[in-house]
Amino acid sequence: MKNILAPSILAADIANLGDEIKKTASAGAQYLHIDVMDGVFVPRLSFGQCVVESIRKCTDIIFDVHLMIVDPIKCVDDFAKCGADTITVHLEACKDVTATLKKIRECGCKVGLSIKPATKVEEIIPYLEYVDMILIMSVEPGLGGQKYMEDATGRIARTRELINERGLNVDVEVDGGVCKENLRMILDAGANVIVSGSSIFKGDIKKNTLEFMKILKEAERA
Repeated sequence: MKNILAPSILAADIANLGDEIKKTASAGAQYLHIDVMDGVFVPRLSFGQCVVESIRKCTDIIFDVHLMIVDPIKCVDDFAKCGADTITVHLEACKDVTATLKKIRECGCKVGLSIKPATKVEEIIPYLEYVDMILIMSVEPGLGGQKYMEDATGRIARTRELINERGLNVDVEVDGGVCKENLRMILDAGANVIVSGSSIFKGDIKKNTLEFMKILKEAERA
């Protein structure tokens, strides 16, 4: 399965967002991770449809939109129209998980489902047939710059095991505290889509991206 880097713009310089997106994309990043927060499901507010629509004009990179909002089915259509390619929702935030996942598919986007650190991985089982990707949060969602939770490694491995047991072609994405030092461990556990914010956008964006991509490619060949 192909390894993919999805830099999170939560850590980017908003005043120079277009330029920073172009830097990481030109260095090989395949996705752009866009966190949408409502101040209810998570404590912070972040990007909305206007930001997605605006940056869609400056890049053709795949938009990996992560809805950290209550009852996300209400917003799925809007984000699809704004330029989202993949829309991920939280199991814990949906009144009807299956209906929400089907709605994403109907809007022409790839379907992602995320779980918070306290949610048992087995809770995703009823929904695996409806998704293209499972997102394992390796920090509490809502705040950037947190440290990777060590028990996330086992949760990643268990997620990949559940997918493989069913013969499904589903990506495993990991978001939270991912850096060059723990990246290979995360990949070896079974993840193949990597979200990283501060480790990409703080410092030399192009250099950081290239270093991540080198590790991703080496793991693919192993």
